[in-house]
Amino acid sequence: MLNKKYAAKGKEAKVEERGHWGNKLEFLLAVAGNVVGLGNVWRFPYLCYKNGGGAFLVPYLVFVVTCGVPLFLLETSIGQYTQEGAITCWRKLCPLAEGIGYGGQVILLYTCMTYIILLSWALLYLVFSFSPQLPWATCNNYWNTDDCVDFTTRNNTFEWTNQTDTTSAATEFWERRVLAISGGIEQIGSIRWEVLLCLIVMWIICYFCIWKGVRSTGKVVYFTATFPYVMLLILLIRGLSLPGALQGVLFYLLPDPSQLTNPHVWMEAGAQIFFSYSVGVGSLTVLGSYNTYNNNCYKDCLWLCLLNSSTSVVAGFAVFSVLGFMAHEQGIPIEEVAESGPGLAFIAYPQAVAMMPLPQLWSICFFIMLILLGLDTQFVAMEVVMTSIIDMFPTKMRRAGRRELLLLLFCLTCFLSQLVMITEGGMYVFQMFDYYACNGACILFLCVFEALALGWLFGTERLYDIIKDMTGVTANPFFKVCWRYLTPLVSLGSFISSLVWYQPLTFNRWYVYPTWAYVVGWVLALSSILTVPGWALYKLATGNGSLSQRFHHLCQSDPGCSLTLKRETELQKICGDDPHQSTIS
Repeated sequence: MLNKKYAAKGKEAKVEERGHWGNKLEFLLAVAGNVVGLGNVWRFPYLCYKNGGGAFLVPYLVFVVTCGVPLFLLETSIGQYTQEGAITCWRKLCPLAEGIGYGGQVILLYTCMTYIILLSWALLYLVFSFSPQLPWATCNNYWNTDDCVDFTTRNNTFEWTNQTDTTSAATEFWERRVLAISGGIEQIGSIRWEVLLCLIVMWIICYFCIWKGVRSTGKVVYFTATFPYVMLLILLIRGLSLPGALQGVLFYLLPDPSQLTNPHVWMEAGAQIFFSYSVGVGSLTVLGSYNTYNNNCYKDCLWLCLLNSSTSVVAGFAVFSVLGFMAHEQGIPIEEVAESGPGLAFIAYPQAVAMMPLPQLWSICFFIMLILLGLDTQFVAMEVVMTSIIDMFPTKMRRAGRRELLLLLFCLTCFLSQLVMITEGGMYVFQMFDYYACNGACILFLCVFEALALGWLFGTERLYDIIKDMTGVTANPFFKVCWRYLTPLVSLGSFISSLVWYQPLTFNRWYVYPTWAYVVGWVLALSSILTVPGWALYKLATGNGSLSQRFHHLCQSDPGCSLTLKRETELQKICGDDPHQSTIS
C-alpha cells in the first residue's frame, strides 16, 4: 500500500516545468539565429541590385518602420507576457483569432520540409569541397556535356562570350550531378541517394539540437548563431581584395531612383521584410515566451531588427564583390552572373570560388557559413512547432520522454513527406512548395489579422501598458499608430497587390507546370490561409448564447490576462482579494 502511494506521488511529479532561457544572451542568440538566415545572403543582395540598388533601401526601410519592427515587437511582447506558444497565446488574448496560430504552424511545417533540403544540398557541396579538385571546376567529368565551359582556364572566355548554347561547369554539376534533374514534375524518377544521406544527417543534427527544449537550444545557439559571422567576415575581406570587387559593389548599390515608381519593387521589399523578420508565423512569440516576465524585450527587439537588416546589407558586399570578380575574370557584364536563391549558392558562387587561388578553402568557408546560417533557422522553426503543440496539452506532454518521442515523430513525418523532393524530379516539387506553401502572401494574410486582432480587439493601449509593465520602458507612441492603422493597412495592401500581380510559377524561366500542379500549389497556400476564417466560424457556430454574445465572448481576453502586474497589485490594495470584480471593461 505504501509503495503504491509513493508511486502515485512520483507519477504526479513527472509533469515538468515549462522552463526559461538560461540567460538573456541565449534569447538574443536564438532570435538572431532564427531571423538571420539564408535569405540575408542570397535574396536581399539580389533584390537590391535588381530593384534600383541603393534606391531599393527606400521601400525596404518604409516596410521596416511600418511593419517589420512593430510586428517584431508585438509578437515578442505577447509571447513574453502570456508565457504561451503560438496557438495557446491567442486563447488568452483573443480566442476568435486562434486560427492565426494554427495558420502559422502550418506554414512552419512546410518550411521545415523545404528549408532542410537546402541544408542537405549545402552539406553535399561541403563534402565535395574537400576533393583534391573541385568537381564543379572542370568539364572532364562523366556528367559533363560537349557544351560545358571550364572558366578556370582564361582561354575559354572568348568561347563563352561567343556562344549562346554553352553552359558552365558549375551549372552542369548542379543540374546533372547533384539534382540529375528530369524533364518535368511528371517525371519523378529515382531518389538521389547522396542527397538522401545528407538529409538524414541534417535531421539527426536538428533533432539533437532541440531534443531537450530550451535547455539544449540555448546552448547550441552560442555556436550556430555566432560562427556564421566569423565566416561572413572572412569571405567579405577576401571578396573585397579580389580584382573587379569594386565594380561588383557599385553594381550592388548604385541607385536607380526610377525604380521607385515600379510597384513590383515595393512588393518585393515588403516580402523580404516579412520573410527575414520571421513575423506572422509565431516564431518570435514562442522565443519570447521563454523570457522572464521583466526582460526588456523592447530594447532587445530594436537591436535585433538592426542586426538583421545590417547583416543583409553587409552580406551584399560579400556576395557582389565575388560576383564582380567573376565578371571581371570572364570579361562579361555582372548582370549575366548575378543570381538569387539556389542559383547564387550552388552555381554562381561556387563557380567564382573555383576561379580563386585555394578554391577548396573558400568553398569550405562558404558552405559552412550557409549550413550554420540555415541550421538555427531550421531547428528554431522545429522548436516553435514543438512548443506550440506541447503547450496545447501541457499535462500530457510535459512528462519525461514524451517531448523526445513527439519530436522524433515530427522529424520522421517531415522526412517521409519530403522524400519526393530529393528525386530526379524533386526540384520541381521543391519549387512548388517554396512558391505556394511558404508564400509571402500567406504570411501577409496572417499579419493583417494579427494586427487587427491585437490592435483593435485586444487594444493598443493595453499592449502599450503591458510593455511598460514588463520592461519599465515607455514605448514610442508611433507603435500605437502602427499597430492600429499602418501595419494592417500596409500588410493588406501588400497582400492584395500580391494577388493582383500574381504570376504562375515557372522553373528556369522555361518550364511551365501542368494545371494539376498549380491546383496543388493553391491548395497548399489556402491550407494556412483558411485556418483563420475557418477557426473563427467554427467557434462562432459551436459557442453558447446568441451570435452577438458568442462574438463578444470570443473577442474578450482571458480575465487572468486583463491586468498588468502593477495595476493588479494596486487594485488588490483597493478592492481586497478579487481585483477583477470592479474592472469590467
